[in-house]
Amino acid sequence: MDGACLELAGKIPAESSPLAGTDESALVRRAQAGDRTAFDALVRLYDREVLRLAMRVVKSEDEAADLYQEAFLKVYRSLGRFRFESSFSTWLYRVVVNVCLDHLRRQRSRNEVQPPEQEPGEPEYFHSLADPNPGQHPEQALRAREIGGRIHAALEQLTPRERMVFELKHYQGLKLRAIGQLCGTTEETAKNCLFRATQKLRSCLADLL
Repeated sequence: MDGACLELAGKIPAESSPLAGTDESALVRRAQAGDRTAFDALVRLYDREVLRLAMRVVKSEDEAADLYQEAFLKVYRSLGRFRFESSFSTWLYRVVVNVCLDHLRRQRSRNEVQPPEQEPGEPEYFHSLADPNPGQHPEQALRAREIGGRIHAALEQLTPRERMVFELKHYQGLKLRAIGQLCGTTEETAKNCLFRATQKLRSCLADLL
């Protein structure tokens, strides 16, 4: 890669790749052998999911793009160590999760952790905690800003791993077993981590529910 910027999700149509339709394992092997076109095809398979996860970690599109770039650069540099002992997607998401965890730890050390965006259809726990929007009545907008500040404070009480497990479960819809694999731990440990995160958030936001 050496400084070259990866394309952001959706900017290169999948059908433009001459390797579209090629078996994923074959793409991985070709990419490991130095085939840049094969690696680009792998990026196209997962770019949207990786960018979506990055956007959950940070609210800034520029920061999300940086995380996206960092994650795929790390995947590119580490690809030779992939030994097909798990699915490629599991291995890739583990790399991405580690990049996101590192980012959260850096933010936490600067006391700048930001809450994720809220969208319709997300967990009921946060469903009513909408961000302000231009169409809101001034009193509603003020209330929304106050709630946003409370969410910010509540999320700062979570450790980086607790927050990541919470988001992987509720925003990405992953099973606890998969979350455990991605975080390099067991399903039971992931479950306990999720429980702690939920209890902390409920305690901090109890009066809003």
